[in-house]
Amino acid sequence: MIGMDMSLLAIAAIVVPFVAALAIVVSPQRAAKWWCVGAAAVSTALTLAVWGMFAGCGEESVTVTLAVLGDAEVIGLVFDKVSVLLAPCFVGIGLLIGIYSIGYMNKGNREHADAPRRRFYAFFTVFIGAMAGVVFSSTVVGQLVFFEITGACSWALIGYYDTPSARKSAMKALILTHIASLGLYIAAGALYLQTGTFAVAAIAQLDGWWKAFVLLCVLFAAWGKSAQLPLYMWLPSAMEAPTPVSAYLHGASMVKVGVAVFARELIGAGPVPEVVGWVVVIGAILTMLFSFFMYLPQKDMKRLLAFSTISQLSYIFLGFGFYIFGSDLAFEGGVMHIFNHAFAKTLFFLVAGAFSYTLGTRMLPKIKGVLKKQPLLGVAFAFAALAIAGVPPMNGFFSKFAIFSGSFAVAEGNWLLMLIVVVALLETVGCFAWFLKWMGSVLPGEPSPTVADAAPIPKPMIGVFVVLMVLTVCSSFIAAAWLG
Repeated sequence: MIGMDMSLLAIAAIVVPFVAALAIVVSPQRAAKWWCVGAAAVSTALTLAVWGMFAGCGEESVTVTLAVLGDAEVIGLVFDKVSVLLAPCFVGIGLLIGIYSIGYMNKGNREHADAPRRRFYAFFTVFIGAMAGVVFSSTVVGQLVFFEITGACSWALIGYYDTPSARKSAMKALILTHIASLGLYIAAGALYLQTGTFAVAAIAQLDGWWKAFVLLCVLFAAWGKSAQLPLYMWLPSAMEAPTPVSAYLHGASMVKVGVAVFARELIGAGPVPEVVGWVVVIGAILTMLFSFFMYLPQKDMKRLLAFSTISQLSYIFLGFGFYIFGSDLAFEGGVMHIFNHAFAKTLFFLVAGAFSYTLGTRMLPKIKGVLKKQPLLGVAFAFAALAIAGVPPMNGFFSKFAIFSGSFAVAEGNWLLMLIVVVALLETVGCFAWFLKWMGSVLPGEPSPTVADAAPIPKPMIGVFVVLMVLTVCSSFIAAAWLG
């Protein structure tokens, strides 16, 4: 009974944004933003209700089958500590960015003066529902459906400004993530041929070779969606999108689809062949180093954050790789980092959007003395930078600490694994040094001419900054208490 109650709430959390998107299409333009925010608020409340219900049921995991084909489970929902943690995170951030967009998407924006069009809010609202669907899906087919929906929405939102470069970037994202989705198609087919079902939990029934094959196919799909080597190219180009889109799709949600799907498959897989672990950790460390050296020369704040996002996602994959080698702590650290990084990177992207709105630029060399002219914006920049760099008491420190603690424990006695962990640790030190450098350049001193001429920040944007700053401190404690 409890499973059915949770499934009804979860289905509603998924469906409400889709219904609201249809309402946006047929409603007057001025109503679009309210449909978006209202649907996101309802969906957030529903996912929080699922969290509360699951917390009180006393079960480790609850799976509900919704659709079968013969004996094969095709569509279902799963409720466990991972899904009920991540669903309110992704949907709730969608709500915050919807509120932020009310202030950002208007003619007062100095970089992109634009009336808020219905198609922005329609696709954005659908994306929120699709993220809830990805997190709660218990079958590979369900994951694949929502995986593809997020790809279509990202294409529409990246190309929102309809310039030649925006259209090219949108098509690049669509093609590369669709190529990645072939991994999920192949994984679904192989799983069905071997087990007669599409349920993720059936991966545990596969023998060693087939299990490795299915998981590596899913990993390929995850690499594409989470912008890891060799499929990273779409993410830096996607910065053509409006900043609220960059914050949600490319900081908080779409790039998390890959790691969320791979985490779900690992949970259902049982013991995993070590070859998968080696592919995961080697791919993670190579991507981490590549993205670190790529974001060093960036002056455009959004492009810097794009490469930083790729690097931070590598930490999550690293945690999952060391879980395969035997560290539950590394896996929990990876899940916690999905949660923590979503809030921190959303805040950072929205700060970049505030620079665009008030200054007309996000080029970091032009931005100096922010603390004196706009103290709240300066403090938000500092909170986000310190959280991404992993400085206590910000949330990034605690999830990275768990990943590294678990990784060091299982790497002991294996020089190559230990080398990978040490290199990753050096990268996080370099990340701290680089963001500290930009904090020293952007925040103190007398305002530069660009900053001195800043326009006021709209109130909806200010409110979202305050909430996200609180969460960059508190989210790690929430996640740690929940995951145990």
